[in-house]
This record gives sequence, structure tokens and C-alpha cells, in this order.
Amino acid sequence: MMGNDPLVYIIVVNWNGGQVTLDCLASLHSISYSNHVIVLVDNGSTDGVVQAVRTVSQRVKIIENGKNLRFAGGNNVGIRYALEEGAHSVLLLNNDTTVAPDFLAPLVRRITDNPAIGMVSPKIYYHDAPSRIWFAGGEVSFWSGTMRHTGIREADKGQFDVARPIEYATGCCVLVRREAIEQAGMLDESYFMYTEDADWSMRVRKTGFSVYYEPAARVWHKLSVSAGGHLSLFKMRNKFISNLRFFSRYASWYHWFVFPWANIMMNGVAAVKMLAGRGRATG
Repeated sequence: MMGNDPLVYIIVVNWNGGQVTLDCLASLHSISYSNHVIVLVDNGSTDGVVQAVRTVSQRVKIIENGKNLRFAGGNNVGIRYALEEGAHSVLLLNNDTTVAPDFLAPLVRRITDNPAIGMVSPKIYYHDAPSRIWFAGGEVSFWSGTMRHTGIREADKGQFDVARPIEYATGCCVLVRREAIEQAGMLDESYFMYTEDADWSMRVRKTGFSVYYEPAARVWHKLSVSAGGHLSLFKMRNKFISNLRFFSRYASWYHWFVFPWANIMMNGVAAVKMLAGRGRATG
């Protein structure tokens, strides 16, 4: 993009991220989109990463919260700051990611070319399997009480190379236009962790904006570093609680006959499989 590119604030929340966070910021320093500001929001880290960022880069605006406000609270601090500073749009980016140098321009182009789009997420890959898809859109099932990523674990063969509306954007990487935030509000901090992005997407859609997937933008994700791995009991427990909160808020009365029990059953099966796998690994 050339000329008067809209001002984008990139918000990266950190909590004892160490080298993971430094890798993320290093990839952001190489992006081709020029009109941006990087904001590191630190949730009370004790590993020295804030000082390390100050040492290696003068380009990053650092906000220190002094305590762990978790995903929603930390990002909301950054979003509030970005709006006060006149941001056209705000990009939330997980600290456990790296980005393609040209990733931001297609996201900005998507929402500037179509004022009806409020949020847009890129194509996201597994960092340790760089051509395997982690996110190519978000789907919600009110019958099963679950949310899933389109294309998850599939090898990228171009099958998801068309931009399209989706049901929810992922908080791992999402660009949100200012007007959508002003109308729908910020992230809901009542979620302890997980599902905040689906809730935000739902509220943005209820204000009349659409949520989009943009395959021309590419990001790589180091999965669930702070939660102890891709499949951990900690992650499963908190996803289950947050899912119940989300579906209790948005499901219709008739979904209640099915989704709580379906959700419990699926999480139980996943837990048994995970524990069985651990037993084989350590036996």
C-alpha cells in the first residue's frame, strides 16, 4: 500500500514471554507496511523481557500494567491507548507468533476497501509445521456448544485462498476497525481466558459489521506456550468454562436441550484421549 496508509496500532500483550516475545517483535520490525505503531503491553512480567525490549528496540511503545490482567484486560489497555492516540484500526497479535513481512497490508486493504467489514483475521499456520494450517476461518455450532477453526491441521494446498465472511475471528491475530470497537465495545474481561475473541466477534456482528478471513495475510503461531502446551488440562478446563459462558449468553432457548451435554461429552472424550496418550508416552 502506498500514499496515505491508515494508522494501525499493533498490540502485543506479554507475560513472561522471554525470547518468544522478542522473536515476535523482531518479525514485526521487518514488516513492509510503514504507518504503524507497535505497543507492548506487559502484564507484570518478572523475567526481564521488558528491559530486553528497551535494550534492543527504541521503536516499541511499552505499557507496564504491573500485574497480570490476562488476555482481555491487557489488550484492552492497549486498545484504549491506541484509540486515544488516533488509530484508524487496531491489530491484536499474540506474542507467540511471527508474521510475514507483507502480512499487514492485505488486512488493512480488506477493511478499508469495504466499510461493512469490522474485523479481519489472516491465514495462520503452525510455527513448527510452517505449511500446515491452524486457522482459515472460525465456525460456531450452537448445537454442540463448540467452536472450531476451518482447515485446522490441513496441509495448505490453496484450498482456503479465497477471502470470505466468517463467524468469528481469532484473537491470535485480528485487525479491528475503530468504528467497530466504538460500537461493539472492547474485549469482555469477565472471561478468565479463551473465547473472548468469539464473544467480541459476535458483538461486532450484532452491530451490523461483518467479520472476514483474509488468506493473503500470513502468520505463524507457536501454540499455547503460556498454557503448558496445545493439549493441557489447564487449557481444556478453561476453554470448557469459557465456552459455557459464551453459549449461555448467545444460544437460543432450544439449543439448551443439547449443547451443555454435548460439550461435556466432547471434553470428556478429549481428556481421556489426552491422558491415555500421556500414559503411553511415559509407560
